[in-house]
Order: sequence, then C-alpha cells, then structure tokens
Amino acid sequence: MNLIQLLLLPLSFIYQLVLRLRNSLYTHGIFGVTSFDLPIINVGNLAFGGTGKTPHIEYLIRLLKDSYKVAVLSRGYKRKTTGYLFGDQQATAMSLGDEPYQIFRKFREIEVAVSENRVLGVPNLLFDAPETEVILLDDAYQHRAIKPGLNILLTEQNSLYVNDHLAPAGYLREYASAAERANCIVVTKCKTDLSLEERKSIIAQLKPLGHQSVYFSYLKYGELVPYFEPLVHNETTAVIAFAGIANPLPFFQYIESKYQHVITKSFPDHHQLSEIEIERLLETFDEINSDHKIFVSTEKDFQKLVQGPQAEKLKKYPFYYIPIEVAFFAEDSSNFNQKVIHYVSENSPNTYIP
Repeated sequence: MNLIQLLLLPLSFIYQLVLRLRNSLYTHGIFGVTSFDLPIINVGNLAFGGTGKTPHIEYLIRLLKDSYKVAVLSRGYKRKTTGYLFGDQQATAMSLGDEPYQIFRKFREIEVAVSENRVLGVPNLLFDAPETEVILLDDAYQHRAIKPGLNILLTEQNSLYVNDHLAPAGYLREYASAAERANCIVVTKCKTDLSLEERKSIIAQLKPLGHQSVYFSYLKYGELVPYFEPLVHNETTAVIAFAGIANPLPFFQYIESKYQHVITKSFPDHHQLSEIEIERLLETFDEINSDHKIFVSTEKDFQKLVQGPQAEKLKKYPFYYIPIEVAFFAEDSSNFNQKVIHYVSENSPNTYIP
C-alpha cells in the first residue's frame, strides 16, 4: 500500500460503514427485497469493472439458449437513454450501452433489455418477452433490492478482492466480506497454464464458505474480424491496438505476442472516441512506415465506432476487432455447467418434475 492509499484509508473506512449499514438494512428486511418465480442468475463483481462480466454472460447464454428462452437485463452503463428500454430493431450501442448492444447483436435468439432499476426492469422485460424462462442479470451484485437465485461473483486472478481495498484507497466498490452473498466465485482471466497448486493457493486466499464453489476461467481470443469489408492482413507486421475497457493489459499483451510492432492506445472504460481522438489514431497509422499495418480493437469498442459519426471515414482504413470467449479449466467446466443447469432446471416453472 502506497502513501496515497494510506491517506485515503479513513475515507474508505467511512464508506465501508455506509455500505455495511445499507447491507444490514437489506439483510434484516428493513429495505424490501423482491424475488421472482423464474430462475434469475446474477453475474457481478466487487471491483470497479475489468473482471470479464460480459464474456461470462455470453458463456451462460451459449450454455442455456438451446434449452431455455434466455433474456439479459443490464443497467446499460454509459448509454444515452434512461429508464427501461427493450432491445428492438431501433437499438444501438448508444441506446442500450456498448456491452448490452454487443450481446443483442451477437445473440438474436435471446432478448436484451436495460434498466437502472432491476426490480422494475424484470416485470417490464417479462411483459415485452413473456416467453422468457431464465433471466441473466448483468452487474447487479450490489443491487440488493432484487434477489437472484444464483449469485456468481467474478474476481481477476491478478487482482483478487481479498488483496484489494475499498475505494477510494483501492478499487473495490464493496468490501471484501460482501463476497459471502455469492453462490459461486469465478477466478477470471487466469493464465492458461495455471497449476493445480496455484489454484489451491488462490482458494485458500479466498476462504470460500461452505455454500460456495470456486471455479477458474480464462480468456480465449478469436480470429480477427473486419469492421467493414474484409481486407488482407496475413502479412501484418504493424498494429495499432486500442481499447476502452477497464483493464486492457491482457488484450494488449495478447496483441504484442502475435505481431512484431505494436502501438497501444488505452481509453477509459466505455469511452466513446471523439473526432479528435480518432484523427490522432489515423495520423499515427499514417506515420507507420509499413504496407502491412492494421488497427485492432476490442469487440466492445467496435460496437460504438461502427455506429458513430466517423464510421464512413473509418471505412478507408483496415479496422479489425478480436472477439473473446470464456473457457473454464477441464474439471471446472463440467462442474460449473452442471451447477447452473441444475439451478435453472430445478427452478424453472416450465420444468416437469415427476
């Protein structure tokens, strides 16, 4: 802990008192908690972003969508709209938010809605999509007014919540012991060669309670996808990699492992690039002395740029994004899948139990 963090600890202590009072009021029923008669799975974290909520939501969609009518309800952070909004043909990254729109665009067979108030969002979603059988809540761990049936807490391998501090001294938005509300703890963005001994060490640090299971996941990077028309990139030697996500380091490290010359540009999470920022990226690109150069971004950044006012200008340049997926280590994959499927099947009103 550095000097600045030490100076901020008193503020973190005051913040913790406020959070503990709030949670106590929910726990003891003074503040109302609403539950619904269908499976609701929440995917959240204790930190301020960067744990991989969206790819884990997408993992759950792939796991469940062939057997159940799945819907996703998100806050729609940084969207240009307010209140409840159901994803339809007029939806954009600006109206839904970049991450909900990414899900909406990729999984046309499911429903996506956004609402700051999840308690009001769920009945509105069920009104618009009455066939819904399971709802995935994106980033609602701190939204205590709604009670999910399965609470999945994410934490990065390199930034475990037990090793962090509450804001403003650290990057936690809720104190570490709030993890006790989780049913599952998923350690995310693990290195792909994480050993069994290392996993045991992490579990020992997390100290899960009797009702909690711990799983380990890592990111799988896909092939380059063009923003617009496919362009030849097989001989690419130079890349400008840019990202507006909470923790771009793993993304940049992956790009740097694939190409000889990489220039990285990072922006705040959910950032909408301005005209000046785009112009600077293009200028940097033009200055690179190579005929084999491309832009590479995250899929989240792609959502905003292709619908932005500069999209037409971008078509003159080779822009690509890299999709990512979540994978669990061998034994964790089957155990995690079984836990999710068992919860949904046991709590689905349409499940026949003889």
